[in-house]
Amino acid sequence: MNLEIEKKSVNAIRILAADAVQKANSGHPGLPLGSAAMAYELWGHHMKHNPVDSKWENRDRFVLSAGHGSTLLYSLLHLFGYGLSLKDLSVFRQLDSRTPGHPEFGHTAGVEATTGPLGAGIGMAVGMAMAEAHLAAVFNKPEYPVVDHYTYVLGGDGCMMEGVSYEALSLAGTLGLGKLIVLYDSNRITIEGGTERAFTENVQRRMEAFGFQILTVEDGNDTLEIGRAIKAAKADQAHPSFITVKTQIGCGCPAKEGKASAHGEPLGADNVIALKRNLGWESMEPFHVPEEVYGHYRKLADAGINAQDAWEEMFGRYVDAYPQMKGLWDGYHNVHAAEKLYDSPGFWAYEDIPQATRNLSGILINRLKDQVPGLIGGAADLAPSTKTHMKDAGDFSRDDYAGRNLHFGVREMAMAAIGNGLALHGGLRPFVSTFFVFSDYTKPMARLSALMRLPVTYVFTHDSIGVGEDGPTHEPIEQLAMLRSIPGMHVFRPADATETAAAWFHAATSSSAPTALVLTRQNLPQLSGSSKEALKGAYVLEGSSKEEPDAILIASGSEVFLAVEAKKVLAEEGIDVCVVSMPSMDVFEQQSQEYKDSVLPMGIRKRVAIEALSDFGWGKYVGLDGATVTMNGFGASAPAEHLFERFGFTVENVVQTVKTVLQGSPQGAGGDGRERRRCAFPEMAATTAPVGMLVT
Repeated sequence: MNLEIEKKSVNAIRILAADAVQKANSGHPGLPLGSAAMAYELWGHHMKHNPVDSKWENRDRFVLSAGHGSTLLYSLLHLFGYGLSLKDLSVFRQLDSRTPGHPEFGHTAGVEATTGPLGAGIGMAVGMAMAEAHLAAVFNKPEYPVVDHYTYVLGGDGCMMEGVSYEALSLAGTLGLGKLIVLYDSNRITIEGGTERAFTENVQRRMEAFGFQILTVEDGNDTLEIGRAIKAAKADQAHPSFITVKTQIGCGCPAKEGKASAHGEPLGADNVIALKRNLGWESMEPFHVPEEVYGHYRKLADAGINAQDAWEEMFGRYVDAYPQMKGLWDGYHNVHAAEKLYDSPGFWAYEDIPQATRNLSGILINRLKDQVPGLIGGAADLAPSTKTHMKDAGDFSRDDYAGRNLHFGVREMAMAAIGNGLALHGGLRPFVSTFFVFSDYTKPMARLSALMRLPVTYVFTHDSIGVGEDGPTHEPIEQLAMLRSIPGMHVFRPADATETAAAWFHAATSSSAPTALVLTRQNLPQLSGSSKEALKGAYVLEGSSKEEPDAILIASGSEVFLAVEAKKVLAEEGIDVCVVSMPSMDVFEQQSQEYKDSVLPMGIRKRVAIEALSDFGWGKYVGLDGATVTMNGFGASAPAEHLFERFGFTVENVVQTVKTVLQGSPQGAGGDGRERRRCAFPEMAATTAPVGMLVT
């Protein structure tokens, strides 16, 4: 081993990271300087990866949970030949560069996850390790370990303080994920100073209690010691491993080493020069790397190319020996597997009886599992309530990784992070579930789902004051507006069986967006006018009998039937309205303007929106001349039917609201004078008889 070239190769990471931050005059140089030796040893001598094919299925995964140290990762990707150039490094944190402030999945080759919110990367890494364990259990055969790789995650003190890491690592230990290796960059510094101010626990003992193998590297610059620890971690297949690597933040910079000021600000031009001199670097020019260092990294990268070649040769023999497994493999990796269900009568079939949409969702999950073999998921200790258990699919545990039912425990945020990791790994289509009010716990990770454009499905049940007796702590009010506000999140609140099937079809066929299904606890009637048009986000459920309606009722979920019933009463009084079901605002907004105008003609300004949640967001659709029947405060504890009456979700109140809106200006006035269009008729007229909401 040439110790001199290894030393230069480690220092090349430091130099590139420091220069990138200095050029941007923004960033976090401390972690890259302190963790450079750890990262070099892992990527150069232990991690299986191929710069030529960053998406190779059997590569080891590396997640930089401490995403603020992104220049560490960018330097590695440049030196190993992943396509990042010196120019890319020189425009770090600049508009449209491939080197944004925090790593972004799908934006830069070799970045396995979007990280930055501390601890989130650890949760996603646990999901990746679970995916590897499941796929290995399903596909591996004697002498054919076609799924056989490790998940490495590097986190710092901040990651260990965040609650999401506690949740995720506790579950990882319970599951015995032996191919998960956590590298803890323990430099004992945070933004405010030494960790003794707020973080004095024994992290190693905590990890030992979780069920991890505990290893410690006293000198974060000793690559031999780091290498021995990684080998020991890989040797223990019964437990995940936690390696504490004691480092110095800002290592190598005389004026900054070990100081909080090294964390989140450039070193300064003079200190960058001092760093290079202290490390014995041969040039003071920014972004200079000796050719011998590049040559060394090219040799290291060759090992990954050879590893993939050997795997592909083995996979070919595997397919010959087990041809039936090739079909299953393709099924797991087919992102279009569910599309055939559009024309499947069995998928859309339902009993014409009142049912809660959570129950209908449970039926659909069990239909999907046989058509989408990669469907995997569960709930935060709520599967019996959220109806997310897959029959005869087994329970994922340390004794049976082939099980498809996941048990997350009461860990909503980690559950969502793990769902992201399952999707990022590939080969699986995950769903996660909890009560809708607890979507607040999932929100930071759901936001990352949308940012990464991951097809994770969120099943949220008990969607309104229909929760009833549990009271306002369990009755969501503002959560739907919160979810709808996340860019790229598709939110469905279906009104009956057909719309629930449409919501699940959308979720199961999505390739670039997460979907949230917001479902009722109480039973709802089946609506004869509902249709696959729900896939467009909104549609005319019941049209007008006149050239144009006097008003439009818009509703989602359980309140659609309320709108239908109000229409009947209004018709008896000579007021003609059409009913629009809007299960998904965001999907509706993706439709053509022509279609949107056919559902909500711009000239018909007398509109009433009905939804047993916050009115936030409805202004766009009801305008200045409309009104809402919504919640403007918290709920209460009582049977659901009493709450709907108390808070105005009655036919009488909807009828009166429509009348009030119509009295606001002369009936039939064109408002802004633009041409008004008639609401399109649905294919079938609605004839559903009144059925009360039944809480089960």
